[in-house]
Order: sequence, then structure tokens, then C-alpha cells
Amino acid sequence: MIDKVVATAAEAVADIPDGASLAVGGFGLCGIPVALIGALHQQGTTDLETISNNCGVDDWGLGVLLLDGRIRRTISSYVGENKEFARQYLSGELEVELTPQGTLAERLRAGGAGIPAFYTPAGVGTQVSEGGLPQKYDDAGNVTVASAPKEVRSFGGQDYVLEESVNPDFALVHAWKGDRHGNLVFHATAMNFNPLCAQAGKITIAEVEELVEPGELDPGHVHIPGIFVQRVVLAAGPEKRIEKRTVSLSSDQAPSSEVPDNTNSAKAV
Repeated sequence: MIDKVVATAAEAVADIPDGASLAVGGFGLCGIPVALIGALHQQGTTDLETISNNCGVDDWGLGVLLLDGRIRRTISSYVGENKEFARQYLSGELEVELTPQGTLAERLRAGGAGIPAFYTPAGVGTQVSEGGLPQKYDDAGNVTVASAPKEVRSFGGQDYVLEESVNPDFALVHAWKGDRHGNLVFHATAMNFNPLCAQAGKITIAEVEELVEPGELDPGHVHIPGIFVQRVVLAAGPEKRIEKRTVSLSSDQAPSSEVPDNTNSAKAV
């Protein structure tokens, strides 16, 4: 078996050229390949097309590349937490293909399975299937690129829209554990888009929090086998940010309207 470990994140992404397409794992700020994104940013790679559920936040994740104008186009599902994303999109600096979340997941999975396209009910009867979704504006706010209509067919009396799979040039993923042969284990919520991206990429690069020797991973616990992974880099102790921190109010902090009036309740009884 091939030892797929590379020494640094910089070495792992060194051959990603300008104009490359990238599938990037993670959901919000959970399970994102921070070390690989940082190395790609430091390398200066630009004109990228990214395929990711979201595009990070203004100063973290893919948002770091976005802030410096390194992303030309993105295929995403949820982008509401990034003000710079909105600014670039509405000012005509960024092309955006919005895709229903489940459809995006299946486009990645199908790409990894060698399936060129599939039918789904998601988006039927909307601009997703009928076309006309703004993908790029000019600086005056006019739509210069809009989505094209997609094929719709009926199966069993229900309409379905044809969606094409994706096979990006590279995939960047974050795993909890990995071995030298590229077998990966993801932790909890990081199981979101990371396995799908790992399968879809023509060249998949995985950063792992813990690197183990071959044979140490229980085969029954491996989420992505090494056949899908070309490079592994150790990224121990990554910073893990929380996108939105919320806490519940204690009873003495809650607004009076939210505190039950037991006296009145007793009278009503």
C-alpha cells in the first residue's frame, strides 16, 4: 500500500493551480479543513470555483479566500452568514449557483459514484427547474448570468428535475482520524459534507487531527476508504470556532411574559 502522508499542508496543496475547482467539506464552521484552506490562501491561488454547503464566515473558513477575491464562482446551498459573500455577489464580483442542500449532497455523492446525473423532486415548479435564478450581476445590479431551464420528467405521476453530478479537480476535507493509507474516520457532525466531498474530488486531500498507523483503525468504523484519498496531512489541535453561540435565559432573566403566573393559574382552576 502507498504511504499517502505529506509533511505539511503547504506541500499538500502546492499543485492546486489558479482556476481549479474545489469541493470543500464542512457545515457552517464544523468540520472545515482550516489548515488546507490557510495553506491555499498563503500560496496565493486564485480564480477558484468552490463547491461547498456554505462559504464560511467573513474571517474564517472559505471566507478567508473570499475576502481576498480568490473565489470566482461558488456552488453552495446556505450562504446567509457571510456579509462579504453578499456584497461580492450583489456587486457582480462573484458568480453563485444556489442549490438545494439535499440536491448538492447528492450531486457530490453521485459524482463520486460515477453517476453523471439523477432526477429529484426538489425544486420542481420553481426557478431551480424553470431557470432564471440570478447567478451573476454587473456592478449596476443587472443580471448578466441566469440559471438555465432543466429537464423535467414524470415518474409514477410525479415530476422530477434532472440534476448533474459534480467532479471537482480537488477536494479538501477534515477528518478526526486517518491512517497512512488514507482511510478516514469523521467525528459527529463533521460527517456532514466531508465524506461526500472526499468521494467526489478527482484528487482528495485530507487533513486529520490524529494520524495512526495502518491497521489501527477498525475497518468497521472507517467512513471513507483510502481508495478515495490521495494525500493525508496531520493537522493536530485545530482551532474550532462556534458560528453562533446562544444560551437560554434563567428564570429570573426571562421577560415577565415568559414566566408562568402560578397565582392566576390557581385562581382559574
